[in-house]
Amino acid sequence: MNAATIAEAYEAICTEVGPAVTVVAATKYVAPEHMGVLAAAGIVVVGENRVQDMQRKHELHGDRFRWHFIGALQSNKARIVDSICELVHAVETDSTARRLTIPALLEVNLSGETSKSGVEETEIEGFLERHPGICGLMTMPPFSEDGEASRPTFRRLAELARQHGLAQLSMGTSQDWRVGVEEGATLIRVGSTLFRS
Repeated sequence: MNAATIAEAYEAICTEVGPAVTVVAATKYVAPEHMGVLAAAGIVVVGENRVQDMQRKHELHGDRFRWHFIGALQSNKARIVDSICELVHAVETDSTARRLTIPALLEVNLSGETSKSGVEETEIEGFLERHPGICGLMTMPPFSEDGEASRPTFRRLAELARQHGLAQLSMGTSQDWRVGVEEGATLIRVGSTLFRS
């Protein structure tokens, strides 16, 4: 991993999206010992998918980053995440939401794919009533190499966020982050775009 190359890619994305969008570096495949390279590259916010990996990386690098949890979070690990992170991107169960004191985003399944996590559109209102700490929505569209294919899903999520008065939208990964931003994302999660070198 090369700090200069990563810094160049990161700065280009940050410049393109502007200050209203948080660029979350998805570090699922970054080894703990390489996280220092990201700090040297100027990366501020990192997103982890696995609690155990996040704990190890946090032990080594602590406050060098702001930590987000971007994976599926089991309720029995919620307290660990709550003690390290500033935001959880993908809450979908009452049991997990109840255990969090930090802000969280509700994951919504707009694709109808059974392999995808998230609540149905019709469940959003009730979930928000039960958990006022939810500050936004997140979704994962059907995978496609063509980022444009994600646009209808992102557009619908933005509509739902407006309907429910939610300010935060986590939508867009390495293949479709530009479309996510065009449709109103306030957070994007990028990994291979930064680290492919």
